Amino acid sequence: MAKAKEAKIKKTAVKTYHNYIGGEWVKSSSGEWFDNVNPADTTDIVGRFPRSNEDDVNRAVAAAKGAAKKWRLTPAPKRAELLFTLGEILRSNKDEFTRQMTREMGKVLKEAGGDVQEAIDCTYYTAGEGRRLHGFTTPAEMPNKFAMCVRQPVGICGLITPFNFPMAIPSWKLIPALVCGNTVVIKSGEDVPLSTINLVKACEKAGIPKGVVNVVNGFGEAGAALVGHKDVRLISFTGSTTTGAMIAKQCGRENKIVSLEMGGKNAIIVMDDADIDNAVEGSLWGAFGTSGQRCTASSRLVVHKKIYKKFCAKLVEKVKTLRVGNGLDPKTEVGPVIHEDAMQKILGYIHIGEKIDKATLACGGNRLTKGEYAKGWFIEPTVFTDVKPGMRIAQEEIFGPVTCVIPFATLDEAIDIVNGVKYGLSSAIYTQDVNNAFHAMQELYTGICYVNSATIGAEVHLPFGGTKGTGNGHREAGTQVLDIFSEWKSLYIDYSGKLQKAQIDAVEI
Repeated sequence: MAKAKEAKIKKTAVKTYHNYIGGEWVKSSSGEWFDNVNPADTTDIVGRFPRSNEDDVNRAVAAAKGAAKKWRLTPAPKRAELLFTLGEILRSNKDEFTRQMTREMGKVLKEAGGDVQEAIDCTYYTAGEGRRLHGFTTPAEMPNKFAMCVRQPVGICGLITPFNFPMAIPSWKLIPALVCGNTVVIKSGEDVPLSTINLVKACEKAGIPKGVVNVVNGFGEAGAALVGHKDVRLISFTGSTTTGAMIAKQCGRENKIVSLEMGGKNAIIVMDDADIDNAVEGSLWGAFGTSGQRCTASSRLVVHKKIYKKFCAKLVEKVKTLRVGNGLDPKTEVGPVIHEDAMQKILGYIHIGEKIDKATLACGGNRLTKGEYAKGWFIEPTVFTDVKPGMRIAQEEIFGPVTCVIPFATLDEAIDIVNGVKYGLSSAIYTQDVNNAFHAMQELYTGICYVNSATIGAEVHLPFGGTKGTGNGHREAGTQVLDIFSEWKSLYIDYSGKLQKAQIDAVEI
């Protein structure tokens, strides 16, 4: 009896959250729930969330449709004022949102704080676009005729977000969609629903009207229903290449607009004239920040043969000192990976690297299970050396705390190695030679390129995205994201008082 009572107390102590549909916090029509678990301690349940189904998605889309006209007709500067207020709310709650993010996702507190800050920066920056949203005027071909173009909202947008940036990535999609006059339905990342809820609660507090922002929690069933809904005009997806390809096919069949941000296999080139210590620090941050769970992670280090041994020795020495642990501990430098499936996939790649690719396992490679690690998904930061460009660990996205060091002899060889994968998101070069830097910037076929820095660290006022298998040509952030969430309308005003046939009625000079 005592044990049963204790179990009941523990169960009721878990906080329950709901979907946000039409301005109301509601349960899922499925009646089912799922637990949001701390990956550093799986006995710690962060919250219980509704497992949404197609009915919930239909309700959310109907709410977005009902709010669409009024929101579209709200002047863009007024929409932007609400978004600026949203930024103020996020800023005032940054510390709380940071801790909650670390608890549900695992990334260390400093990184979680940076994630929330990126959402704040995105909101402030995009709010400024409410007084721009520029079109342009242009001379018409005919006399007494005026020509210009303006932006118009797309309609209802479905936003599907991943686990690794629980507030930054939803904000990258949500805020530009709203400033352009769209209404949205967000399918939150099932591993990190609380951060999305925090963002949406801030929207509610900022006064964004009912139905403009809706969120459904759950798994693939909810995402599939959102992608397939006839009233959803646009899908913006960040996640795996496999899922993205499936979404692209369906959206193509149904003539939906689709924006995809998918995988990466990013590389840092380290030239023989590089500041080695700086390059090692950048490689540590690029490879093991967010436990390597970034689409921009530096999972390949392409190092000049002249300094290869020295670089590897310094890198391995530093990696062995990295403190792995619960992200809530300020001393922790590398947190857990997101869940058991991810951990097993990463360990599988480590096995491939060592046993099949026959690369040298220079350090790491093990799951940590003792003491403070017993209840979480922890993997040692891992470095492979003597790696060849064609090995699987050098070609496939691992998405974990694993990097491989590849030697090269010439800059052009290094560039070929970097470009020789199916992805094209981010690249970097460490060098003191300005000619080499500019040559690399020109020839590296990636959407992002850094000089004397790691492959991670986007800024919200520049376009973010990649080439090849990383995406489908669209960009997030910057003003370029407005081209995803708005469509162009060309306007012609003929005040001549007569019919003028462009390209037919020649103007005499």
